[in-house]
Amino acid sequence: MERELYGREAIFGNDGLAARLTGLTPYGSARVAYEHRDDPPVAVLTGGRGMGKTAALKQLRHLYREITPVALVDCEAVVPPADPGPGWTPVTGALPELATQLTAKVRAARPVQFPRLSLGLVAVASISWTREDETRAQRDLQSLGPVLATVDTRGDAATGWVTKVLTKLAASAFDSVVPLAGMVAEATIETVLEETFSRFQRRSVDWYGSYPHAGGSGRIGLRQLAVDFERGGDLRRRAEDHLVLALVADLVRAYGGLARGARRGRPVLLLDNAHTLLGRQLVEPVLRQRASGVRDQIALFASSRARDHEGLSHAVRRRLPEVAHGSHWVRGSEVTSGILAVELTALGPAHVQAAFDRHDPVGRTPAGLARGVHRLTGGRPLGAALLAQAAGEALVPGTPRPGASRPGASQPGASQPGSLVPGALLDRTVELREDRAPVRVADELLARLLPGQQLDVLSVLAAAHGEESARLLATARLRGRSLDGDVALQVRDVLRAQDWPVGPEYFVADPLLRALLLHRLRFQDDDHPYYAVWRAVHETLRTAYAPGGRCPSVPHRLHQELVLGRTRECVTHLRERFTDGDVTAWLGSLRFIASAPYPRPPGYAGPDPRRAVALGREAAGSLPDGETGLAGLGERAVELQLQLRRLLHAVWLLSDPLALPDEEVIDKMAHELRQLSGRHPTGNSVLWDAATHWPQDIRAWRPLSMPPGTGGSGQRRGNGGSDA
Repeated sequence: MERELYGREAIFGNDGLAARLTGLTPYGSARVAYEHRDDPPVAVLTGGRGMGKTAALKQLRHLYREITPVALVDCEAVVPPADPGPGWTPVTGALPELATQLTAKVRAARPVQFPRLSLGLVAVASISWTREDETRAQRDLQSLGPVLATVDTRGDAATGWVTKVLTKLAASAFDSVVPLAGMVAEATIETVLEETFSRFQRRSVDWYGSYPHAGGSGRIGLRQLAVDFERGGDLRRRAEDHLVLALVADLVRAYGGLARGARRGRPVLLLDNAHTLLGRQLVEPVLRQRASGVRDQIALFASSRARDHEGLSHAVRRRLPEVAHGSHWVRGSEVTSGILAVELTALGPAHVQAAFDRHDPVGRTPAGLARGVHRLTGGRPLGAALLAQAAGEALVPGTPRPGASRPGASQPGASQPGSLVPGALLDRTVELREDRAPVRVADELLARLLPGQQLDVLSVLAAAHGEESARLLATARLRGRSLDGDVALQVRDVLRAQDWPVGPEYFVADPLLRALLLHRLRFQDDDHPYYAVWRAVHETLRTAYAPGGRCPSVPHRLHQELVLGRTRECVTHLRERFTDGDVTAWLGSLRFIASAPYPRPPGYAGPDPRRAVALGREAAGSLPDGETGLAGLGERAVELQLQLRRLLHAVWLLSDPLALPDEEVIDKMAHELRQLSGRHPTGNSVLWDAATHWPQDIRAWRPLSMPPGTGGSGQRRGNGGSDA
């Protein structure tokens, strides 16, 4: 089924990158003028996990598979069979898969044959065959059946080869100078040529005459290929490179000579996760051959999670919108200049809204939910797609509400539109495939954004602000989790290797990934209402930031108090420091403290409790004076304490990426800031400007920034140490 991709028109438009490199429009298969007729670049889509690289390659396969030969291989998913022979490597495992896919029937063209590749694969498969182990030879040849079937449609062709190969080998005179692998390969090739290849196909062996030390003889070249493969190291790499070029040569032959005019466009090779070693082994021979002046007319698309990969060192780099109508690629002197690296950009708000409209065509979801999801995900396509699906299914009667399986959660049933916020969508379940049980959105996102990682370790370190506090948490909470040294530094390297940012402000710097990990930390133990793991991690940080702790910092300690749901000390600190001369620093402290994650209960479907506090609508006497910090204060101090309590809750709610902006709370926040402006002895203009500037930020879905003219970002800095 065709997927709905958003914001990728630069690739899939009728004059987009795919059309210009293949010569065919993705929709309707009309002819398109080649942008690079004689020398196409290798197009590499770059971007982190969840940016839609795999989705784009799968969409290319879907759109072109009936109109031109196309093959897709995930270079991270090529695994050896149960009993691989010595001739199996990731390269010899991937090439048959590519060839088999490329032979699929397309419109008005004969299936592509792969005689050159077949000969090379048979040669290297034969390196360990002996008369004493016919089973090994039988198994290896049968595994190559799909490739050999491109030149011989008899399904049982391999059955009789083994006996003939080994008989021919036994009849041969052994020459001690010639490696046994070469003799077996030569006997095998002769048998395969006689038994399988037609008179015209037998000339394919001549192509191997260009192999090093072949002297123009294809049979000698194939024998040397097998010998090099068996020796390993650089010689095996040379042999594997030649096998890659054999596949290319077979494709070139299918589009040239007698077949010219019988095919339209170019064949398409798609290599997912090409930043891996296998990916480079499949791409680099093509790049080197093209750089030497040999053209192949293949549309090769690949993906790389590492945008700064050394294999892209001299690539021509473009952002996705820049290649919509022309890539302006020009080959340089370096081999890797043959790459056009296209950075996939994040989705815009309109794209996320389109995804919501698809799953909610009647518009039942809250008006700002799509923008809230865009803010939370940063426009990462995977997150936007899953959350949009969750929102569409959330309002369908009979679907479970968020957290319904957890203690204290609400009963199954459709959610009310007003209760849908980005944070609630993380707990929804969605059905991704009919043959798979529904999955929780947060769990699915983490599994796909951080596959195979120790999520319990990452969840703990996601609470850290920087490397120093991450190492502190690792020492206190993850002792004994690794025998190889510093856990925090190991996790830092894992994140960087996965192309996730690690920053001084937050150890896990990507907002979506941090939110997902903190969500897991909060709910992983189903310990409602105590949340023991969550509480223990944040208590550890609070103690470290306290006076006498390992990294004392008042703003960070109060940030942790707020994470734990304790507001009294935060409000009291803001009141006591309000009249200090540096009102910009005071605003920075307020902003940083209020950026704390909100300890929300699971499955809560009512209004956010912070809203009532921000609007001054708490039930009279609902909290004791000890909780509000009013005990022992004079009248004016009580008034200021309550005002700052309302302001703190307003900023806390409006800064929360898991919540949605509330116009009434925005107006109330602006009102409180203006009121405070009149009370401050020196900084009234800064507070007055904040009353205008912060609402503008919130309505534009931006993080709160300091008002113009304040000269910086205030207190929002540091790595959890004394300078923060």
